[in-house]
Amino acid sequence: MTTDRFLRDLRQRLGDAGLSGSFLVRDLTTGAEIGIEPDIEYPVASLVKIPLAVAVLNQIEHGRIDGATMLDVEPGRVSTPGPTGLTRFRHPARIAVDDLLYLSTAISDNAAADALFGLVGPGEVDRCLRDAGISGIAVRHLLRDLVETPVERFEPRDAHLAHSLAIGSRGAARGHAVTQLDVARANTGTARAFVDLLQALWSPSSIAPGVAARTRGLMAGNLIGHRLAPDFSSDASRWSSKTGTLLNLRHEVGVVEHDDGGVFAVAALTESSVPAVVQPAAEAMMAQAARELHDHLRGQ
Repeated sequence: MTTDRFLRDLRQRLGDAGLSGSFLVRDLTTGAEIGIEPDIEYPVASLVKIPLAVAVLNQIEHGRIDGATMLDVEPGRVSTPGPTGLTRFRHPARIAVDDLLYLSTAISDNAAADALFGLVGPGEVDRCLRDAGISGIAVRHLLRDLVETPVERFEPRDAHLAHSLAIGSRGAARGHAVTQLDVARANTGTARAFVDLLQALWSPSSIAPGVAARTRGLMAGNLIGHRLAPDFSSDASRWSSKTGTLLNLRHEVGVVEHDDGGVFAVAALTESSVPAVVQPAAEAMMAQAARELHDHLRGQ
C-alpha cells in the first residue's frame, strides 16, 4: 500500500471513530517521519507539564532552586472525576520540589504543577523552550484553569452537555467560546513541536544532559497508561510519555525505545466530535493510528 493511500485510510478510520487529530512519528536516529496534519495547533492541557518539568529542572541544574526545598501546597479540593493527587486533597501538604515534579509529571497532578509554576512562571517556561530552540509551544496559564471549565458546572450525569458545548462552540481560526479550548488564550502546541521537544530530550541538544535525563525518567514513570501505552509497551520496548485530557481533547506524546536500538518519538493530539466523557473506542483508535504510523515508518 502506498503511503498516500495508507494515510487516507487512516484518516477515514479516525473519522469513523469520531476523531480528528494531529499525529507525527519520527525516527530519532534517521530523522525520517510520517504524520497526519502535524502542524495544527491544539490546546495541550497537561502536556504542558513536560516543558514545565524541563524549566524547573533547568533551574535546579543551575543551582537556582534546591530540589529538596519543601513547599506548602494548598489542597485542590476538586471532587469532579478526572483530577489526581493534590488536586483532590482536602488539606494542605508540605512536599519537596523534587517530589512535586514526580506528582506533576507521572500522575498529572495539577495542584503539584501549579506549585511548580509558582517557582517558574509561564513566561519562564516559554523562555526555556526558546533557549532550547523549541518553537510551536505556547505556555500562557496555570493548570488550575483546567478545572474551571463548563464540565465543573454540571452534575456528573450531565457532563456530556459540557462536551456538547466544547464540540459545538469552535469559532474561526480555532478560536473557542471556552477559554481553555481557544488557541489564542490556552496553552497550545502542535504534534511537530512536541516531537521536536522529545527529540531534544532523547538526543544531544542544548538542553543540559542532566535535565534531559531526569525528564526522561519522569516520563518513564507515567502512571496513566490507558491510551497509547497498550500499543507501545512490551517486554521488547520501553514507553515513556505524558498524556493530556480536557473536555473533548485526548492527547499523548512519548518515545518508544526498542531493544533492537530503534527510537521513535510519537505525538497524538486528538479532538472528539462525540459528546461523551468515556470513549474507549476513541482511545483505542487513537492508539491504533499512532501505532500504525510507527509501524509504517519503521517498515520503510
